[in-house]
Amino acid sequence: MFVFNFIAVSLIDIRLAFLAVAIVPIIGTISIFFFHKIYNAYSAHQEQEGELTAFIQENLSGIRVVRAFARQKKEKERFDVINTEQKKRGLTVLFWHTLYWPVAHALCGIQWVSALIFGAYLTLKDPLFTPGMLISSTFMFSSMIWPIQELGRMITEISRSYVSFSRIHEILEEDQETVKDNALIHSGTLKGELVFDNVGFSYSEGVPVLHNISFRCEPGETVAFLGATGSGKTTIINILPRFYGYNSGEVYLDGKPLNHFGRHFLRQNIGIVEQDPFLFSMTVAENISYGVDREVSQEEIEKAAKAAAVHESILRFPEQYQTLVGEKGVSLSGGQKQRIAIARALLKDPRILILDDSTSAVDAETEEHIQAALDELMKGRTTFIIAHRIQTLKKADKIIVLDEGRIVQMGCHDALLKEKGFYRDVFDLQTKIEEELAQELSAG
Repeated sequence: MFVFNFIAVSLIDIRLAFLAVAIVPIIGTISIFFFHKIYNAYSAHQEQEGELTAFIQENLSGIRVVRAFARQKKEKERFDVINTEQKKRGLTVLFWHTLYWPVAHALCGIQWVSALIFGAYLTLKDPLFTPGMLISSTFMFSSMIWPIQELGRMITEISRSYVSFSRIHEILEEDQETVKDNALIHSGTLKGELVFDNVGFSYSEGVPVLHNISFRCEPGETVAFLGATGSGKTTIINILPRFYGYNSGEVYLDGKPLNHFGRHFLRQNIGIVEQDPFLFSMTVAENISYGVDREVSQEEIEKAAKAAAVHESILRFPEQYQTLVGEKGVSLSGGQKQRIAIARALLKDPRILILDDSTSAVDAETEEHIQAALDELMKGRTTFIIAHRIQTLKKADKIIVLDEGRIVQMGCHDALLKEKGFYRDVFDLQTKIEEELAQELSAG
């Protein structure tokens, strides 16, 4: 529209045509100026909106904690501060966005009037410029100026869209895990022999988490990890199913580099019981059979539940094994969730078993029943255990003590008790606590 009307006015009078488009460089400069202003303001607004949304989500998830500590008033004050800042930044976006239109309209109006006045002047002074030419040019002025205004509007709108695109682009550019990777091995039978050879790992920030981790685990052996919080225990076991990729050294599974095994194949052969188990909003039976790719009978599900010492609890549910557990297992206690997760691993019958403090949320009597089932499950399987209770670790073939991502002690229970170090200190402390508790109970 702009081009054709400019050509038409040029055929009438070239001077009038260039005067009519003299505003284009000015509108272009103003549009670029407002583009940057609106971009910066909208970017700040989006960041604050993310903070506000995160705050609301966090408070809704932790509403019981807020009420338990009587912090409703304090949280409301925090919300008011964040929300006020959100409003302030929103008004800034609105200010720059609305300021553009009066400025653009005023300049385009001045341009249109200037061209009209010049056309009238030519009509009076130039015999070749007739009133008909002026009327024709007047209609074409509007058809040239309107696209300029719309182009400026698009530029300001693009500035907001570009902010949203940039935020989405950050997510889309993240490396995604694909089931079909470059691994060479996607099927077969695993023995469970694992070797860590000077393995190092760091997260994206570049801070080292593991330093030169080296140990060997024969098929069917049980390896236990002990260490303070943040010592790298969970990171090591997350390397096994290739949740993380190590940065240096090599991990060998059955004599072959771990990266040669497909992720899907590895995870089919690895059973994991996490410290904070995740249950889906499905029935109890569906959660127990979740890790198995075949049809599972009710008898198999109940057998796994009995082995995990949760069968009796399930029978007390309203619909027993068909009871919906709710989102993240919200309707279950911590111990029930953990035992259902153990039943899920038992039913999967994996070649490699990972127990991440899997009995932390159960009482001593229940733990004894679960431990008996786990002892049976661990026979002939390579097992990795993370626990803080020495009683859970002492039966392991190899106990590895970690400190700040480094192996500081390694050996069996009896061997580690003979040397000074973290393991013996923890053992003495736990033994002392248990003795004092036994004395208090006997005295009561």
